[in-house]
Amino acid sequence: MSAGKIYAGTSGWAYTSWKPKFYPAKLSSKKFLEYYASRLNSVEVNYTFRAIPTEKLLSGWIAATPPEFKFAIKAHQRITHFKRLRDAAGATAEFLDALQPLRKAKKLGPVLFQLRESFKCDVPLLNNFLKTLPRGTQAAFEFRNVSWFRDEVYDALRKANVALCQAESDDIETPNVVTADFSYLRLRKESYSPKARAEITKKVAGLAAKGEVFAYFKHEDTPEGALYAESLLKEIPKH
Repeated sequence: MSAGKIYAGTSGWAYTSWKPKFYPAKLSSKKFLEYYASRLNSVEVNYTFRAIPTEKLLSGWIAATPPEFKFAIKAHQRITHFKRLRDAAGATAEFLDALQPLRKAKKLGPVLFQLRESFKCDVPLLNNFLKTLPRGTQAAFEFRNVSWFRDEVYDALRKANVALCQAESDDIETPNVVTADFSYLRLRKESYSPKARAEITKKVAGLAAKGEVFAYFKHEDTPEGALYAESLLKEIPKH
């Protein structure tokens, strides 16, 4: 991994509503990922939250993207929502093993462990789970309950070199605390003013001085997130 590399994109790419402002009007949906990867260098995959990806599926993603493209993968809900990190070592190992094609192709970015809003802070449980992560796993945690925003949690993440996902939405904002040798941002507000985007650019540039940065804008109905990500990559040199 090259220190300071900036990866930016959205959470998903399969949105016909992005035509024609991002995708060309006549582009086949089968070509969406290939086109997306010609303008952005990373994507956050939500599909893996509910399904274990097959080798065939991952091979298709690999073939459609250039060598330096990275896939950030959301961990399966069995780990984060059903087991709630408890006795989850087997399920986690099985899930990470399914990602081997991406790892071998050097296209696997961070694995995002996103917890329920109702999941309150449990530092011993977090520590036990972090100990089970295979060495070399690039991981980030998104806490959606404010009880997790405390020094004991940050210390646990630092010890494991796991990133505190700096997530912001209209409901909650994560403290700007760096806990790993890379940063992971989820920029989920409905819209961003030019001033807000300038502040994001400044923040990302500062984080990139310390290591890799993965930044993902809100996706879905409109292509604004993809256009914001593209602008971010253009505005920060040497990404």
